[in-house]
Amino acid sequence: MAIVGNALAGIVALVAWRVPKVRGRWVFACTVAAEVALLIQVGTGAALVSSKKYTVPRFHMFYGFVGFITVGIAYSSRDSMRGRLEMFYGIIGLFLMGVGIRAVLQVR
Repeated sequence: MAIVGNALAGIVALVAWRVPKVRGRWVFACTVAAEVALLIQVGTGAALVSSKKYTVPRFHMFYGFVGFITVGIAYSSRDSMRGRLEMFYGIIGLFLMGVGIRAVLQVR
């Protein structure tokens, strides 16, 4: 869910960056929903691993924490991106999609 959500949110934000008519609060609502889905998945995974009942490869956990930290850095950097927020959130969404794909590929 987080991979597809961030991919769609990234594409929507990049389209909104290029086409000003489609800009609005809904673009940021899509981004927030996708990032919250990622944070829920990371939090659930951390809780399951800390229960000692589940084990996962270390790089899978690494990519989860990279996604978690990326959301925090993006949130704290948004004020410096005034005028380019759609582009910023589009790139962040696609980056989080890539991080999610890498995390899934580490489980095999």
